[in-house]
Amino acid sequence: MRQALSGKLSGVAVRPAVKRTSLRKQLIYFAFVSPALLLFTLIIVLPFFRAILFSFQDWDGISSNIEWAGWDNYITLFHDKAFLKSFLFTLKYVAVGTVLVNIAGFFLAFAMNFALKSKNVLRTVYFMPHVIGPLIIGFIWQFIFTQVFPNLADLTGWGVFQKSWLALPNYAFWALIIVNVWYTAGYLMVIYIAALQGVSPDLLEAAEIDGANSWQRLWFMVLPLVRPAITICLFLAITNGFKVFDLNFALTKGGPFGSTESLALQIYQDAFSNNQYTLASTKAIVFFVVLASITLIQVFVMKRKEVEM
Repeated sequence: MRQALSGKLSGVAVRPAVKRTSLRKQLIYFAFVSPALLLFTLIIVLPFFRAILFSFQDWDGISSNIEWAGWDNYITLFHDKAFLKSFLFTLKYVAVGTVLVNIAGFFLAFAMNFALKSKNVLRTVYFMPHVIGPLIIGFIWQFIFTQVFPNLADLTGWGVFQKSWLALPNYAFWALIIVNVWYTAGYLMVIYIAALQGVSPDLLEAAEIDGANSWQRLWFMVLPLVRPAITICLFLAITNGFKVFDLNFALTKGGPFGSTESLALQIYQDAFSNNQYTLASTKAIVFFVVLASITLIQVFVMKRKEVEM
């Protein structure tokens, strides 16, 4: 009887202590999470919903007179040849850049996964461009294309260096692709290296004993096993490709003749150079819908093909 009574009393005493501990943990979590959540709300969430409202209004971003426009901005948008041109350029840039960046990043990781004495140094060298800001990278490569390439043309006589890469539309596009691959491949390399190190050597050895050559082991074993990393790298390459601004702004500023103007750059110029703030907001909303749809489809398709390790 006494033991039962003491057990009940101890249980009553323990419950408030457990509740206090749980409340204290929740307060600690809230204290750490609330600053980031507050900043995210102020910088991302509120401007996003404000942009949705702006897309249905008519405002130049300066005057105090804001009028309701309804769907006029969206109707104007789909008749805007400059928008369609920049949209097609961005799709082309994303498609080509995503493929080349992932191929370069994967094969760099594949090479760095071997037992090389200098692999740590090489990994640092390949990753280092991503540490530098993309705006600075753009100005560096602008100097290379305008100043270094003519000198290389004089030394080698090669026609590819004699072209004005930033003044010709086709060359300007490939200039952006080259810089994007050089800048991003090292970052994706790190992700692919982490995935390759998770592939069991025993599986590859067993496949080699069964008669699989190097290409078959790579295609039928390594690639399926690192598909989660491929999903992540494709997602990063697609989203970064769509959002390209710094490299585009520093390298070509959308030229020549608007042939390399990305969507992000056009939205910036409409809002802050042309005083078409609500039209820029409309483009930003459409841009968000397109980007979200493409990335969700890509992640869904790739997730279905992943292999459980």
